[in-house]
Amino acid sequence: MRVFGKNKVVLDRTGGAGARDMNGKAGETGVGEIGMKRDFNEHTITEAVIDRFGDTPDPRLKQILVSLVKHAHDFVRDVELTFPEWQKAVDFLTRTGQISGAKRQEFILLSDVFGVSMLTDAINHRMPAGATETTVLGPFFVEGAPELENGADMSGGFAGEALFVSGTVSAADGTKLGGAVIDVWHSDQDGFYDVQYPDKDEMAMRARFRADAAGRFHFRTIQPEFYPIPYDGPVGELLVASKRHPYRPAHVHFIIAAPGFETLVTHVFVQGDKYLDSDAVFGVKDSLIREFVRHEAGTVMPDGQVAERSWRSLHYDFGLKPLAAEGGAET
Repeated sequence: MRVFGKNKVVLDRTGGAGARDMNGKAGETGVGEIGMKRDFNEHTITEAVIDRFGDTPDPRLKQILVSLVKHAHDFVRDVELTFPEWQKAVDFLTRTGQISGAKRQEFILLSDVFGVSMLTDAINHRMPAGATETTVLGPFFVEGAPELENGADMSGGFAGEALFVSGTVSAADGTKLGGAVIDVWHSDQDGFYDVQYPDKDEMAMRARFRADAAGRFHFRTIQPEFYPIPYDGPVGELLVASKRHPYRPAHVHFIIAAPGFETLVTHVFVQGDKYLDSDAVFGVKDSLIREFVRHEAGTVMPDGQVAERSWRSLHYDFGLKPLAAEGGAET
């Protein structure tokens, strides 16, 4: 017996179903006709599943569900998926969910290594001239990074070669965007993010800054290094099975927001990194590669301080895409 709202479906001896209310009278079940179609095979089940989604009220959701069913069924037929393979896929997805949490998102990682994240990004961010190209968010973004003053050190005490970062934020037409909010995060000299250290509770190598009235910002941190995406979980098993490496080229993450403009999610990659042409998540774009210029000890940094050791500098001018006329301002 299966109960739908106030009604129940009673199976007869032939396997058919009749709808009865709680008084045993025939009535509507509220879930459409039941038991009227059966005996599906590999050629007929797809249309039957699509038909079951036929009453989906949201037209966009209906479009997505119908397309998903078509492509998923075509995939299963194409590879002639075996039952043990289906079981293994279910186990893989179950473990992907189980390992995910506040500090790790394995499903984003899975989307990344299949190129789905970058494909979605490309479709949704067709940029005009003057606007900075986007790339993947990545699995290590954390809400609530501390807001620091321009010029502050965001390294959180981690060791590494000093890096001085400066930049500007403008509209695609070149108009400077004072007050733009800049979220920044990156790895350390060993290729790890703060959230990957179990003994570290405070955020480090991540912060929020605001551009000044002329759209400028600057801060100190340490030079990031190339690193592997987490490969101790299901996604790592997939990479090993397909003989793919897990590495990403060194980069600094940026999220930049200003009222009236699309929020920019992007990286700036280190020129010359050996993984630029084989990024595990397909995120590299030529326009996002810059030289992290090396300077000798004893030279003067842009903020006027004399460096005691060698250091690097990065400058990047970011351009934001205006929101469509019908959209609201993002902040």
